[in-house]
Amino acid sequence: MPAQPIALSDLTVAYDGRVALRNLNHVFQPGTSTAVMGANGSGKTTLLNVIAGLLRPTRGAISPVSKDLGYVMQHGQGGWMPITAGEVIEMGRYRRRGLLGRLDTTDRNAIAEAASRLDTTALLDRQFHELSGGQQQRVRVARALAGQPRTLLFDEPITGLDLLSQELILQVIADETAHGTTVVVTTHHLDEARHCNMVMLLATELVAAGAPDQVLRPDNLRAAFGDRILGDHRGHDHGHELLILDDHGHGHLSGDGHHHPGSDTGSSPT
Repeated sequence: MPAQPIALSDLTVAYDGRVALRNLNHVFQPGTSTAVMGANGSGKTTLLNVIAGLLRPTRGAISPVSKDLGYVMQHGQGGWMPITAGEVIEMGRYRRRGLLGRLDTTDRNAIAEAASRLDTTALLDRQFHELSGGQQQRVRVARALAGQPRTLLFDEPITGLDLLSQELILQVIADETAHGTTVVVTTHHLDEARHCNMVMLLATELVAAGAPDQVLRPDNLRAAFGDRILGDHRGHDHGHELLILDDHGHGHLSGDGHHHPGSDTGSSPT
């Protein structure tokens, strides 16, 4: 069955005494990658959790709630677990074969292909907790790919990673989009957003949605980021640009297409 569009209709989500998302209307089309941007608390991670079926709307609807998806949550410390990287990637096949089902040739081929795409084949026999942060994140992405989902969700997937890991994960996003997968990525970084072919700006409500060049404009960015905008200055090639502060106080220019020193030092919940 081909992938279906994921439609949000007047979607509102409230919990812990506050509204996390309000009256959201949007359609995620198959074969598109969408970067979801906004300040801390704008509803980015809440949106992913709704798409994943982990949260139910308080009002409105999402249709369909896909079960054929992979979700790579924000990375952090791996913690100690007696499990290898290969066993982590194998978990990606549980949805298709069951927790106790035996791996068959199709499973093994899917696992091997996912490991190869993320350059983790040489890591399969190593303990997951002994890997670097970038290696762990690549293993997590490989686990999601091993399930061969029609929808892929990434919560700030490359923040704080080494350059190789960033490049491999961004390439996966591009390749999966080209193969017809629906990809949704949360990010604080303008250059990461420009790797996607759609951008959503959130501030609890939808500020703007569309192609990066249409959405990543000063007025929209001010509406989404508020006091995280430090002001205009002249860019080298893009005219007036904006400096946006992330949740750690690091700056990201709205038009220069590059991370600034210290811009990849961890992630924060949204």
